[in-house]
Amino acid sequence: MIEIRHLDLAIGKRRLVGDISVTIPRGEFVALLGPNGVGKTTFLRSLCGLHSVPTGRVYLDGEDLSVMSIHARAHKVAYLATDDLFDDALLVRDVIASGRYAHRVWWRWDESPDDRAAIEAAMDAVRMTPFAGRRFTTLSSGERQRVWIAMALAQEAPILLLDEPTGHLDVRVADAILTLLRERSRAGTTILCAIHDLNEAAAFADRMLLFGCERMLTCAPPDELLAGDHLQSAYGIAMQPIMLANGQLRVFPARKA
Repeated sequence: MIEIRHLDLAIGKRRLVGDISVTIPRGEFVALLGPNGVGKTTFLRSLCGLHSVPTGRVYLDGEDLSVMSIHARAHKVAYLATDDLFDDALLVRDVIASGRYAHRVWWRWDESPDDRAAIEAAMDAVRMTPFAGRRFTTLSSGERQRVWIAMALAQEAPILLLDEPTGHLDVRVADAILTLLRERSRAGTTILCAIHDLNEAAAFADRMLLFGCERMLTCAPPDELLAGDHLQSAYGIAMQPIMLANGQLRVFPARKA
């Protein structure tokens, strides 16, 4: 569980979002929404201790994040930001295996049976086992995203934070990745995922957490958020909700005739 109390976000002297208070229970899939530059990445980094906050508290399963060691945080939360920082020589399995570092003492680099089991299970979950011996840099963007997610899964943390995991992906790959994440949430992993596509988020998330106007506007189920006025407040444009034949609500920018 993630419990956030009166959290303020800032970059230098610039205030991003103030007084964030929300609880995300175990196994919930929450989509993080808001316009560019509103503070979504900073928020995710704050929840894993990579960005200091001026005020407020974050609790992971009841433990205060500010007093947790790096090792303890790594056992609680996995943060996935898809920047290509790996050496060109690394293979797909090497990248995924790096997710196990949190489970090793600094003087041991050999893989334990638990390490190997976690790595193989993570590769299988994202259907990348046939690519284990490929160089990471030879993969397509969609394949790389699956490897990043496998690395986070191999960490076996109960909380998974993802920053735009479907960015620049075609609709088929994006759907497969979000389906995988929803399956993991149903298995008990708490997932907070920054997504730009409102309808994509609505199709998979249990709740949608919206930032805008330097504050948290709401955290609500998809149909409730899409039907309200918060999206116009956040993005500055009128939105037109449309009910699909299956009873699901979707939104599109309102067009003048």
